Amino acid sequence: MSSGNSMSRITFYEDKNFQGRSYECSSDCADMSSYLSRCHSCRVERGCFMVYDRSNFMGNQYFMKKGEYSDYMSMMGMSDCIKSVRMIPMHRGNYRMNIYEKENFGGQMHELMDDCENVMDRYRMSNCMSCNVMDGHWLMYEQPMYRGKMMYMRPGEYRNFMNQGMNGMRFMSMRRINDSYY
Repeated sequence: MSSGNSMSRITFYEDKNFQGRSYECSSDCADMSSYLSRCHSCRVERGCFMVYDRSNFMGNQYFMKKGEYSDYMSMMGMSDCIKSVRMIPMHRGNYRMNIYEKENFGGQMHELMDDCENVMDRYRMSNCMSCNVMDGHWLMYEQPMYRGKMMYMRPGEYRNFMNQGMNGMRFMSMRRINDSYY
């Protein structure tokens, strides 16, 4: 498997079952509203993507891996407006992230190098309010066992999840985006 933006491709369709106007994308797009007025289905030919219901990669996020989603938007309870999309580059190597109990890297800190299905059970940590991703790309979920709303985390410092458009969210499980998704 090769990495690189040219290898990733997702096509959005205005109607269910891959009908209507379409828009093909192989990189980040901060505002899709000029390409499609709505989106009810999509096809991921290669790679992984996050789609967002607000422009500039904000709002509710949904992870899309290779596959066909003939009525994906209504299945997920998503509005019919995908406003932005972000391509997730393939990562080879180690995964490393520090999670913190409080905003601004406060409170308990734990280093993750693998998936964590429940931070409360594993670390006795009732909140995860900030993190620092050193290596790899991760999905963080609001509930244990990789359920509920999610947020895509790429390398960088995240001092306050509210800055990412996730008001009042805290994360209770984390999963690496690795080769098994591509």
